[in-house]
Amino acid sequence: MPPLKGFSDNKFYDRNDVLMATNALIQALNPYFSTGNARVQLPIYSGAHFDEVAAQLEGFARPIWAVAAAVADCSISSDSGIASYAKRLVEGIVNGVNPEHPEYWGTIGDWDQRMVEAEPISFALLIAPKTFYEPLSGESRLQLTKWLSELNGKVMPINNWRWFRIFSNLALSRVCGVPYEEVKDYIEADFAILDQFELGNGWSADGIWKKTSVPGHESYSRQADYYSGSFAIQFSQLLYCIIAKDSDPERVSRYQQQAREFASQFWRFFDKDGAAIPFGRSLTYRFAMGAFYATFALAKCYDSSNPYTSPGFVKGMLLRHLRWWATHSSDMFAVDGTLTIGYLYPNMFMCEDYNSPQSPYWAMKIFVVLALEADDAFWTAEEILHPLAVSNEQSTVSGVELVPAPGQILCNHPQGQHHFMLNGGQFCAWPLKATQAKYSKFAYSSTFGFSVPTGGQLTQIAPDNTLVISRDGGEAWAMRWETIDTPRGKSITIQGTEMHCLQSTWKPWKAGDIQISTTLLPPCNKWPDWHIRIHRIQRAQCSGLDIRGSERLTLVEGGFAIQAKQPRRMCTLNEDLISTSGYGGTLEASSGALSFGVAGVSGVRNILSSEGWVVGKVLKPDPNTNLMEPRTLIPTIEHIIELAPGKEKVIVTGVFAVASGKKEFSREDLLRRWSQQPYLTEEMLQESY
Repeated sequence: MPPLKGFSDNKFYDRNDVLMATNALIQALNPYFSTGNARVQLPIYSGAHFDEVAAQLEGFARPIWAVAAAVADCSISSDSGIASYAKRLVEGIVNGVNPEHPEYWGTIGDWDQRMVEAEPISFALLIAPKTFYEPLSGESRLQLTKWLSELNGKVMPINNWRWFRIFSNLALSRVCGVPYEEVKDYIEADFAILDQFELGNGWSADGIWKKTSVPGHESYSRQADYYSGSFAIQFSQLLYCIIAKDSDPERVSRYQQQAREFASQFWRFFDKDGAAIPFGRSLTYRFAMGAFYATFALAKCYDSSNPYTSPGFVKGMLLRHLRWWATHSSDMFAVDGTLTIGYLYPNMFMCEDYNSPQSPYWAMKIFVVLALEADDAFWTAEEILHPLAVSNEQSTVSGVELVPAPGQILCNHPQGQHHFMLNGGQFCAWPLKATQAKYSKFAYSSTFGFSVPTGGQLTQIAPDNTLVISRDGGEAWAMRWETIDTPRGKSITIQGTEMHCLQSTWKPWKAGDIQISTTLLPPCNKWPDWHIRIHRIQRAQCSGLDIRGSERLTLVEGGFAIQAKQPRRMCTLNEDLISTSGYGGTLEASSGALSFGVAGVSGVRNILSSEGWVVGKVLKPDPNTNLMEPRTLIPTIEHIIELAPGKEKVIVTGVFAVASGKKEFSREDLLRRWSQQPYLTEEMLQESY
């Protein structure tokens, strides 16, 4: 796949660079406008769960985030590519809201995708009315008002969608001439729902976070992913701060404080070079992962007393993220320069049922920063380095931190070289493709990404960073999905080192008698390249006439999936490792498995021997299971145990990973680090429970 000139070769140092990238992205869409300019259809056909008109409306509406921001201050030359594109958008709005026009977008109904696309159109009206509203005729204004008003009174999900209706009603009342009293009740009702999403420390879930599960009751979820920040909740709250700073000062003040609290933690989801940790759904939105920083700058939420909220810090976080995508964009564009469904390469396995070919242009949200004038403090500030890019002698910032609200530990230990997240156990209960892979794995990495399933066989499940369990010898597998209770952070002391761990309880089969308590221990000074997973596998005591005996279970635990471009070479851990292994090679033994690759090295080791059969294997999953690399290997440990009623077995796995980076490690260095595995005594094990 070819890179996109203007984006892939972009240095992303200043506002002109961001304008250049915006122009490159939208010019690739120009050939695919409909005759009346109200729809955009890419030349790749695939279906989403909504109708085709709504899918083509996505292609029309989503680039508006960038275009409306760029023309907001009217400084764009009238003959520029962005200004010309804006004129097409205005004509498209006129025709799209006209019921008599063949390109009419259609009436907005319950649960309608058109609700989503109404948000960028409302944003354009609010931020750039001179371009998007004033040129409209009286009749077109009435038709636009009627179309946006159709969101009111309709059924919509209890999640971030509530913001779409709020902004539509703000556009109606502030731009389209609708009296505020006519929309006030709708706005307040949606705010009442959104307020229930708050988790503390600036975080909001994408819906109402359920603390406990009740078997047999309706579905429930625990989701706090990029929708909590860049994709929706924080993004929208900060836009509201711009629009309602005079009319709703109390809520605006609260949102600003939440944004600062969120900023004090969210930077940890990005590495020193701007790479974000892929986690959750909608990852085909790509560089929208950094859009929180765009709206933070736009809302001018800077606080001089907070090192994570200065103009220079925010600028560095946003532009580094864009630079990372530019340098990793060689395979994510189609030959015509349009974005594809996927992450670092086209991939339909990882997409959602709501992804049409036009959906990836939600990525344009990050370019709302263009609404800031060229002399704004954001553009004139010097970029501040990522906190963990500062030398160890100068930095007082820890490389490992528990983030309580989403139940995660963010890890970038200064003595190691790997940026990743330990995940206590979120989940999405509604039908979502690859939901366990997106929310419920134990770890997620900005270097190695994560894998999604292509089928039911073990190589198709691609079990990186999860524990899969079979009770029928491998015909069917189960893994962590819905945790029974909210993941718990706990402070423990191991080998004289105090650290936080995450604990969760889950059942591989809801109706079964097996329950697993998992404890995740992060890297520390004693094992900076490792994290530890402790699994207590418990079987309930039989009751009544139940006379079942021991059950045989097969368990496979995976480490990080690693790029495997070179031919696979095998050797055993008993051989001369340094002379027989190398990048592209793999090691297998009863104690663990290790795989070398261009991206670094990944391995797993059995830390605590359990009764039963144990062997390390390097699994070759189906191609295109991983978000970042189409061909990977996964080091795994396989256990076969017998578990009697009322008994438990404990499995302890050490997970090793070193990413390629600024510090180069020789094979000897890597193998030496691999040999320095963590060690847990029975006393230490009890401390972790």
